[in-house]
Amino acid sequence: MQERLVGTVSRGIRAPIIREGDDIAQIVVDSVLNASKSAGFELRDRDVIAVTEAVVARAQGNYATTEDIAKEIKEKFGDRTVGLIFPILSRNRFSICLKGIAMGLKKIVLMLSYPSDEVGNHLVSLDDVDAKGVNPWSDLLTEQKYRELFGYQKHTFTGVDYVEYYKELITSCGCEAQIIFANDCKAILNYTNDVITCDIHTRKRSKRILTSAGANVYGLDDILTTPTATGGYNEEYGLLGSNKATEDKIKLFPRDCKAVVDKIQSGIYNATGKVVEVMVYGDGAFKDPVGKIWELADPVVSPAFTNGLTGRPNEIKLKYLADNDFAHLSGDELKEAIKGYIKNKESDLVGKMASQGTTPRQITDLIGSLCDLTSGSGDKGTPIVLVQGYFDNYTE
Repeated sequence: MQERLVGTVSRGIRAPIIREGDDIAQIVVDSVLNASKSAGFELRDRDVIAVTEAVVARAQGNYATTEDIAKEIKEKFGDRTVGLIFPILSRNRFSICLKGIAMGLKKIVLMLSYPSDEVGNHLVSLDDVDAKGVNPWSDLLTEQKYRELFGYQKHTFTGVDYVEYYKELITSCGCEAQIIFANDCKAILNYTNDVITCDIHTRKRSKRILTSAGANVYGLDDILTTPTATGGYNEEYGLLGSNKATEDKIKLFPRDCKAVVDKIQSGIYNATGKVVEVMVYGDGAFKDPVGKIWELADPVVSPAFTNGLTGRPNEIKLKYLADNDFAHLSGDELKEAIKGYIKNKESDLVGKMASQGTTPRQITDLIGSLCDLTSGSGDKGTPIVLVQGYFDNYTE
């Protein structure tokens, strides 16, 4: 049998424009099968079909309005001043959420983390903070003090001064805005006992600390967890993972995704006899070395996946074997020795020297990052990604 010389291949699959009410699972199946015929490739067992969360949510019609948000905020807080802490700096991710929250309140104390938000969007550089003798772990800055120290700085990529942008957005809704800067979540309690934690991956810690301190705390994941007047909600993540749809509407993170991935898997099997894995993916989890932005603004990379994508890779570092165990071998002899080692490797290599330098992340986080980079976030028109050969190793 001829040796296969190509490893992992990632293909962006074009699909129709998805609308509310569309059968997203059938569209994914049809798109992959049509692409297979058009491009002349065959599906194989353990191929991975990934579909972006955006089109799943769109097909579900999982949208909400700023009025929906405002109504729930009023019900939770009434006329009390509310502290909004640790939002990310994003027009796409947070601005419409902020608008809805501001529409439901009379005053917001907005507490921004500095020098950057949770996912790496910088208000100022860490060097600037050092140069001004500020300790970001202990120092609370008022807006006036922040401006005296750092002036007006715009985001590297968006050109937006987010302090000014968020303040104007709040006041344009008829809500009073006070801006402070701190990294200790308890600092907000100097201003109000009613708090919404807007952080994503640290939200449980923030809630725990503030609740222990006696605060009345909600997270973004506690807002819009039940059906709204317009129908949109997410029982697990609320407003987390949402994106701007229009100036008055957000697309929420999709729900009930397990049924979608299982239906796609069965659809491909019925059409081809191949057992593929399927996942829904959002933001990948990687960091930009220039902008220092950690991409993951969704609460998870993948809200649902088929069972074969559970767990982490169990891989051996080939260069470790070549430089250590089999340093005395070369050519075909080295190749066969490494193949034999891989075939007989332990089922769990955690802590073993032969696995050092491999990536011990969840399979869905790794593949989701690959898919996010493949599909992009612009006009490629490929909301479906087919990954082939991901589970192959050197022996296959």
